[in-house]
Amino acid sequence: MDKANLNELLQAQAHVWNHMFSFIRSMSLKSAIDLGIPDIIQNHGKPMTVTELVAAMPTLNPTKACNINRVMRVLVHSGFFDVEEDGYVLTDASRLLLKDNPLSVTPFIKFVLDPVIIGPWHFLGAWFQNDDGNSFETAHGKTCWDYCRHDPRVGNLFNEAMSSDSRLVSSVVIDKCRGVFEGLNSLVDVGGGTGTLGRAIAAAFPHLNCTVFDLPHVLDGLQDGGNLRYVGGDMFEGVPPADAVLLKWILHDWNDDECLKILKRCKEAISNGKEERGKVIIIDMVLMEDVNEEGSNSVKTQLFFDMLMMMMTSGRERREEEWADLFVAAGFCHYKITPIFGVRSLIELYP
Repeated sequence: MDKANLNELLQAQAHVWNHMFSFIRSMSLKSAIDLGIPDIIQNHGKPMTVTELVAAMPTLNPTKACNINRVMRVLVHSGFFDVEEDGYVLTDASRLLLKDNPLSVTPFIKFVLDPVIIGPWHFLGAWFQNDDGNSFETAHGKTCWDYCRHDPRVGNLFNEAMSSDSRLVSSVVIDKCRGVFEGLNSLVDVGGGTGTLGRAIAAAFPHLNCTVFDLPHVLDGLQDGGNLRYVGGDMFEGVPPADAVLLKWILHDWNDDECLKILKRCKEAISNGKEERGKVIIIDMVLMEDVNEEGSNSVKTQLFFDMLMMMMTSGRERREEEWADLFVAAGFCHYKITPIFGVRSLIELYP
């Protein structure tokens, strides 16, 4: 074997190894969150040496202290921390892990990396050979929705993950998308969970009567207030009437037939027997294609989410053409896509 071929072989081996071990970055990140490392460094107020970091972790087993720098080395390489003056400092990514950051993504990380969610990935190969709806069902014998309903710990993790994401989305909606709500008097947030996004919209637009609509057990104990109310029900059976219906990260959970049912219920809600002048507001991914190298990370994120949907639900992420086919089949006439949420877009859908 000549030197060039040997080099290519070794590079190929490294490529395989890097992908084989990529889970180590995720688990190193989870361990840093479990240990509270981002907050410890933030509270230190200046670059923090590994000795200072270890000293600030009173629950750390002393015999394990020598290994903290090994975890930090991986997380520095992954861009979660940086090194200045021989001490660790936060990066933009690790600031999103701070407990007091209202836009913290830590709850989402805790849900996605929980053993209940990680386990079904081991069954993906088996799922391709059986009749189950997804590999979550293969691993646990029930759908993700049923599991969350019957296991309060996992259900709370899911609700907290969605709430944390809604806080980030609501900040963008209120700052960049105010025009979307012009001319509206009422809005229903379908699948709105515990109401994080609905509350933010209601507070930002006091003229708007907002309804958070979700399954009754999700809304249990939540109280109406001001221009915000909670209504329990099933979106496959009907949606409360309103000028606009909001579907934030809902449709990617369902297959095309299920999405058609949801969209048709939404169309009924914004017409309610009257002239159809309302709209459906969708926040979801539109899969990118033929992007330059600068957009490759966004494409990777979208592809990862598509795989997550395949593992957990009957849904998928969709290209614009696939969205358009759904909209036409549900009886809508036109739509407008605004790519304003990073890897997600805001879609305004009109009857």
